[in-house]
Amino acid sequence: MSLLRQGSHYIAIGLLQYVVDWGVMVTLSHFGLPVELANIAGRVSGAMLGFWLNGRITFAGESSALGRRQLQRFVLLWLMTTTLSTLAVGAVENAAGLGWAWVAKPAVELVLAAISFSVSRHWVYRR
Repeated sequence: MSLLRQGSHYIAIGLLQYVVDWGVMVTLSHFGLPVELANIAGRVSGAMLGFWLNGRITFAGESSALGRRQLQRFVLLWLMTTTLSTLAVGAVENAAGLGWAWVAKPAVELVLAAISFSVSRHWVYRR
């Protein structure tokens, strides 16, 4: 499967995931939920959508699968990236305020998406 094809699908699905993730995080934190908890809720929302779409579209092929083992790998990757994202967004909020945390989230998620693409391509969705 071509890296260009996978990359373009990953970006398109990632943008959709991000809109869901960011929208949930901003909405919940706007209504008073601590930004760390709102960030986790947003990431759960985006992750549910992304696992299935990336498994069925982005990384679909003979050497890949979408089953229990892939879900376990995905959850492990998600826990690590969510921890990093939550710590980073929380640190920005503590240093500069909630508005800056909202602004910083896209940059944090972009870095984590690049890492996640490689890990997903070579490990998460493999048979």
